Order: sequence, then structure tokens, then C-alpha cells
Amino acid sequence: MTAPEATAPEALDLPESNPFSRAWETPFKLPPFAEIAPEHIRPAFDAALAKHKAEIASIIAEPAKPDFANTIEAMEQAGRALSRVGGVFYNLTGAHTNEALQAIEREMSPITSRHWSAIMMDAGLFARVERVYERREALHLDAEQLRLLERSYKGFVRSGARLGPGDKTRLAAINERLAALGTQFSQNVLKDESSYALILDEEAKLAGLPPFLLAAMARAAADRGQEGKHAVTLSRSIIEPFLTFSTRRDLREEAFIAWSKRGEHAGKTDNRAIVAEMVALRAEKAKLLGFRTFAHFKLDDCMAKTPENVRELLELVWKPAKARAAEEAANLAALAQGEGENGPIRPWDWRHYAEKVRQQTYALDEAVLKPYLQLDRIIAAAFDTAGKLFGLAFEEMTDLAGYHPDVRIWEVKEARSGRHIGLFLGDYFARSSKRSGAWMSAFRGQRKLGGEVRPIIVNVCNFAKPEEGKPALLSLDDARTLFHEFGHALHGLLSDVTYGSLAGTSVSRDFVELPSQLYEHWFMTEEVMQRFCLHAETGEPIPQALIDKIRQAQTFNQGFATVEYTSSALVDLAFHSLEKPEGLDPLAFEAAELARLGMPAEITMRHRTPHFTHVFSGDGYSAGYYSYLWSEVMDADAFNAFIEAGDVFAPEVAGKLKRYIYSAGDTRDAAEAYTLFRGRLPTPDALLEKRGLAA
Repeated sequence: MTAPEATAPEALDLPESNPFSRAWETPFKLPPFAEIAPEHIRPAFDAALAKHKAEIASIIAEPAKPDFANTIEAMEQAGRALSRVGGVFYNLTGAHTNEALQAIEREMSPITSRHWSAIMMDAGLFARVERVYERREALHLDAEQLRLLERSYKGFVRSGARLGPGDKTRLAAINERLAALGTQFSQNVLKDESSYALILDEEAKLAGLPPFLLAAMARAAADRGQEGKHAVTLSRSIIEPFLTFSTRRDLREEAFIAWSKRGEHAGKTDNRAIVAEMVALRAEKAKLLGFRTFAHFKLDDCMAKTPENVRELLELVWKPAKARAAEEAANLAALAQGEGENGPIRPWDWRHYAEKVRQQTYALDEAVLKPYLQLDRIIAAAFDTAGKLFGLAFEEMTDLAGYHPDVRIWEVKEARSGRHIGLFLGDYFARSSKRSGAWMSAFRGQRKLGGEVRPIIVNVCNFAKPEEGKPALLSLDDARTLFHEFGHALHGLLSDVTYGSLAGTSVSRDFVELPSQLYEHWFMTEEVMQRFCLHAETGEPIPQALIDKIRQAQTFNQGFATVEYTSSALVDLAFHSLEKPEGLDPLAFEAAELARLGMPAEITMRHRTPHFTHVFSGDGYSAGYYSYLWSEVMDADAFNAFIEAGDVFAPEVAGKLKRYIYSAGDTRDAAEAYTLFRGRLPTPDALLEKRGLAA
């Protein structure tokens, strides 16, 4: 028994028991998470792929000559069912996975790759796209239509549409293999992260740990069936404060090594061979498409344009950062020697002694600061900032259910008119079913073609979950992360374009971090901190003296932070600048590149190669991890526009920011968008000043 012929383009010809068989009548068409089970996913994928294939076939078979409506817009309309299935599935595999979902993910990654390769290399479809593209000047398209046409045409060319039959076959095989390897890489890292716990069962092993960390570790132990004990996990919200506060150097070393060696253990989760194969396949792919290296291929479609431009920026920052890190290391060694530790500072020592130096220099104690950073208050601060800048209002919808009990849901509206803007889901706490890190994603993107569709956006974080009945307390870095990811969320929520493939965060990789990194600046303003940073027990606002200390300490430890990040970006660029990577030993290559750079022995890369998911769990940030720094050049300069206006919420500046950056998606070139907002392109000066690295 199959569902009746559905009028909704996202509905599929499946048994009625499968939720993907029908249009969802839930509020805001939120996925009915409680009804969706792993056994529904594969049939839904199969049906959605078949439906999309048929939709594309009908475009190719269209007897009328190719035009913008029957080819470009028709492709935009196709695949709605596939987008809906994928939107649910891939969010679950990242934020709340299980063995059944992971098995489906392994099955589907090569199948979906094969599907897209077939579409993007189809000679008949590309001929139609090319015909429209060649006539673009005569079609009287508006600016967004012209942008969509140009991006569509370039997407086909970059996907191999111009290649001969043999090269198309080889490129499709490469893409399929890369998809399977990226999935395996990600699952291996998650397995290493979720399976590790350093159980501490003696009081002496807890030396130096503050109450907030002890509470988080106790909960983590209980979640692993170790009631009454404490667990160090590889979630940043636990491992980093443990490395900061524990006075047990032996335990710090043990935990750090486990953290550093994710994806590097011999056996089923070893990612080293995966990395070698991925780098080789990417290099081959680039050559097939006419590029010298994979870095040249990737960067050709970004603001940076060339590996040389990226390297120039990274090395501009690397040199002063390394010098600053050497000064910081000397200060840490002096402190350690004063405490009787005469050996060299090792990577598992840095955070511990840096915190002591920070307390001595700025009298800024993370344990004192943390009670002022309640999760609920920081969420409220992020929402209030969006209200002041962009006129948004947020209403929590406690009657709506997410994909996990921890997920909270808010309706986002225009404050003045009450117009619905979208749904925002917040999933903040670490758990073993969630990959590490923090990110923004979409269950549904915004579009207007075929009727207004508003987005459903999710932020996923990995903060330590508090004891029952206690408020969740964040670190300063956690609070910045929340604002950062909410900046991405706003980029999705405020999107106001016609075509879904240009919506929200569908911009060049080195521009996508601008809205998120810029949004972090507002958290550090007095206007936000004084109102929302209230003590968890007393309710008192954060003292001005403590805000002053935070500001004074903003450039503290920036040598370490910049070296840690920039080394990762330089190694990523080096891997993908290889012309002949056959026989590559990833760890030997990583070590050689770090030696060439003069990497300080006291610091490790923020993301070592075997667990560098940004770069190897998919193509997203491959040859592109530099983009955080590239965007930081813009975010430092962009916030100065508000400073120059004399008001961090200056309405005129905020209006331009919303119009040209947050709402515009990929409707224009990134450099043009930034220039329309700021009146010019930025220079690295503001970045160096922000990080305290200016000469």
C-alpha cells in the first residue's frame, strides 16, 4: 500500500508508514523526529534519488529550446525530496548518530556521489546549461538570475562536464571513492572520541580541579556507568579545562596524548592510510580538471584565488605569532621552574601554566569568571544582540520536539511586524552520539522560487552538561563559540533570496566565516556583558573590573593560539599543494612541514592530520582551513565600522550589514558584497592589531 499521489514535490512514493511519503503537516513543517526511524532512511533515499533522476531527465528531454526558466530554474526546482531526506539524515549523523545510521551513511556516500557525478557530467544537461549561458547577455536577466546562471555553469565545468568520456568515468570514480573515505574518516574520529575516557577514582587524581569541572566529569563518568567517579573525555569542554587546571602532570600527559592521537591508532580507526589516499585522489582530480594542484583547483573559486595569496597571508601572521609564542614559552618555563619543574614545557603543560600566568598578570581566574557565563544568559544575549542589530525576536516553542531531548526550538520573527523568519534549534551539550566541535547546519534552507520557504537552522555545540538542577556554566571560549555559531545561524535565518542554491551560507568558503566571526565581537562589548553576564548564585552583574581584566587579557596567549591555528592551515595548504603525492606518509609529511616552519616544540597543531575533520571528513575546508584567518581580516575591519560610528548597534551600519552580508547569500561576488558594506576592501592591519601581533 503506497501513499496517494502526492502534490508536494518533497513527498515520495513510499508506504504510508514512512514519514517521507507525505508532506509534513507539523508546525512550520518541522521534521516529525519522533516518527523517523533508521529503517525509513534508506528507502527514502532510494525513492528520492529516483525522483530526482526523473526530474533531471525531464529537463533534458524538454523539446523547447533551452532558456532560463526551463533549464536553470527547473534544476532549482528539482531535488526537493532529496534535499528533505538529506537535511534530516546528515544532521542526525553529525549530532545524534548510532550504528544503524552510520551503516546507512557508509552505504549512501558512494551512491549519492555517483548520482551527482552523473547529473553534473551529463552531456545533454550541460549542453542546455551552456546554451543558456552563451546567450546570457540577451536574456535580460536580473542580477540574481545572472549570478545563478554563472554559478550553475561554473559548477558544471568544475564538476567535469567538459571532460571526455574516459576522464568523466575516472573523475566519477574518484569522487565516489573520496565520499566513502571521508565518511570513514569522520566515523573513525568519532569512534576514538566516544570510546575514550580516563576514569579518575582517587581523590589525589583530582588535584587542582575546580567545582564546575568536577561536576561535568562526574556526570560524564555516570553517563559511562561509572557512578561516583570522574571521567576525562575528549570533548573540548572537558579535556581543555582538565589540561588547564589539573596539577597532575602525569594525567595531563596521558589525556593530552589520547586527544592528540585520535585517528592515529593502529586498527580499524586508523586514518593515516585514508589521508594518503585522499590527498592522492584530490591531486589526480585537480589535474583532470586542468589545475596544477588541488589547492589551485579549490582556491580558484574562492576570494583568495591562488595558493600564493593564501600562503602570503598565513606567513604574514606566522612570523610574529611564532616570535610571540617564544616569549610566552619563556614566561611559562620561568613560572614552572619557580614551582620546581625544571624540564622543558611540553604541549600538555602549556594550558596549565598559561592559566597561572594569566591569573598572575591579569588577576583573571577562569573559575571566578565562569559563574557569570550561564548558558541560558548567553543564549539570551545572542538573541538580544540579533534583536538590536536586525530587529529579530525569539520565542521558545516548548511544545515542539527536536531529535534529542536536549534540543531546544525557537520561532524567529520580525519584532515589529511579527512576520515569521524561521525556526532555530539549539543543541548545546556534549554526548557520545555527537561528533566533536561546534557547527551550524540547516534542516531546510530559505528560497522564494515556487513559493516562500523559510529556513530551519540548527546550532550544535559540545558544552559540558551540568548536574541536574544546576545551571550550565560556560568558559569564555565557550561563550564566544556560542556567538560564533549563532552568527552562522543568522546568515541562514536572515537569507532573503529567490534561489535556494544561492541562499544563506552558500558563499565562498573564505567568506562564510565572516558573519560568524564578526558576531563574536558583540559578546565582548560592555553593553552585552553588563546586562547578561549575571552571577549564577547571586544574580549580580559582572563587575566592571572583571570586564576590564577580560579586555586587557584579550591578546594574552595569542602567540600560542595563532601558532596552533596557523600551523594547521599551513599543513593543510602543503598537503594540497603537492603535485605528486603518491606514496605519501601523512605523519612524516606533517612532521617535515612543521620542521620547515620551525614549529615550537611546546605547541601542537590545533588539528593534527589523522583527526583533521575540517579537511578530511569531506571537501568543505580541504585546502581551505586558512579561511578563518582570511575572514578574520574582514571581521576585525567590519566591526571597526560600528566603532567608527560611535555605537556598536549603529542602525545605519547594521542595516548595510544585513542587506549586503547576512541576507544576500551568494547573490554577488564576495569582494563586491564586502565593498558595498564597508566602502572598500580590508587590509590585514586590523587583524594583526586584534591579535596583538602588530609591530
